[in-house]
Amino acid sequence: MAAARVVPRWGADGLVPGIVQDAADGRVLMLGWLDAEALAATLDSGQVHFHSRSRDRLWRKGEESGNVLRLVGLALDCDGDALLLTVEPAGPACHTGDRSCFDAGLAHGRTAFAAGTPQGFGWLETLWATIGDRAERMPPDSYTTSLLRGGVDAVARKVAEEAVEVVIAAKDDAHAEAADADRPWASAALAGEVADLLYHALVLCAQRGLSPSAVLNVLRGRHAA
Repeated sequence: MAAARVVPRWGADGLVPGIVQDAADGRVLMLGWLDAEALAATLDSGQVHFHSRSRDRLWRKGEESGNVLRLVGLALDCDGDALLLTVEPAGPACHTGDRSCFDAGLAHGRTAFAAGTPQGFGWLETLWATIGDRAERMPPDSYTTSLLRGGVDAVARKVAEEAVEVVIAAKDDAHAEAADADRPWASAALAGEVADLLYHALVLCAQRGLSPSAVLNVLRGRHAA
């Protein structure tokens, strides 16, 4: 893969820092150090390896705890002297049992990051990339293409339809909860309708040439207010 061609500018000690980031939501999990051996082992095995400075040896993250880090992506910074390792963690990254080595600051108010269960919002980048590809190539057998060819009216109509269906599914879920009925089925139906709404909203953004980052900037601004 492309990552195999990564050649860092090693430090005088033969090491480079490796920043580990959760692929699901972008959370920074830890920082470790890699030498050429650790980088090669990471690429060969698909699991993140580091060079232990205290023990002066190669070590695979999770070799004792089982909390391995599966490599998803690898990138160099602009100066070539630091690595970003995007991973799927098998468990907590920190030896303390915390999800992130930076979670200790949460208890003391040193970071504004909200702790909690990761939701995997980072995967929406994949969906947006797929929609962008359809908008650029317009393959004839694609549902996204058919929406885009219909113009703003076609896409907006679907957004409105899906919004109504979300409301109906939410009310069905609330009724199921109150009646102690088949809640899993109702919750699954609601999840499906919300998924449809998110997808069609992103297609509408693509049709109008609006970057989702502009929407996120609005949300950030409102959150900070």
